[in-house]
Amino acid sequence: MKNRLEEIRKKRGVRQQELADALEVTRQTIGSLENGRYNPSITLAFKIARYFGMSIEEIFIYEEDLDNEK
Repeated sequence: MKNRLEEIRKKRGVRQQELADALEVTRQTIGSLENGRYNPSITLAFKIARYFGMSIEEIFIYEEDLDNEK
């Protein structure tokens, strides 16, 4: 799953640590999300979307495995 978290966070002028504190996660978790090394739980995805006043789909991009559709 890809995401626009870093782009959105930077546009809003929010530091990783600020976001982490607001979401009650570590700064490392935010970094891992932004680098695509970690997919959020549905609860965390909702918290992130709510924090930015956006929908989950505006932040997180689900890419289906097209090979399974053949």
